[in-house]
Amino acid sequence: MSRGFVKESDQETLPIIPARPPLPVGATNYVTPAGLEALQAERRTLEADKANLPGDNEDERRRAATVIDGKLNLLNQRITSARVLVPEDQPQDEIRFGARVKLRQQPGNRTQEFQIVGVDEANVKEKKISFTAPIAEAITGLRVGERADFRLGNELRKLEILAITY
Repeated sequence: MSRGFVKESDQETLPIIPARPPLPVGATNYVTPAGLEALQAERRTLEADKANLPGDNEDERRRAATVIDGKLNLLNQRITSARVLVPEDQPQDEIRFGARVKLRQQPGNRTQEFQIVGVDEANVKEKKISFTAPIAEAITGLRVGERADFRLGNELRKLEILAITY
């Protein structure tokens, strides 16, 4: 059929579906048990949202369902690819996935605490950073008392590991 016979209202734009946090190409999708549960809870919420879409406007319902389906597809890919690592199973004396780390940064003598988690779990407000974050990569494998150099822009910082817990 020629485009001349299509109504303007039939030409709707596709909804934009926000991407999940990026996972580097070839990287394993590590998650903590709590992270996997959060992904599964997110899936249950999206499924409930889809089941409870209002039916008064069919176009709006279809658009909303399309967005939810897109989010579910991305989420299901993450859940399927997730590899659960239990923090307590990691070597307790060195920094690995799931570790809670306390370190000191020089210059400035500033202390910082965070947990190293999966990309979908990362949340700065909760002091959780992704295992793919440059600072996490710089300190992985270190033990208490060891130091690492960390480049932040043009500045070189010295990191000293003060504590590791799981």
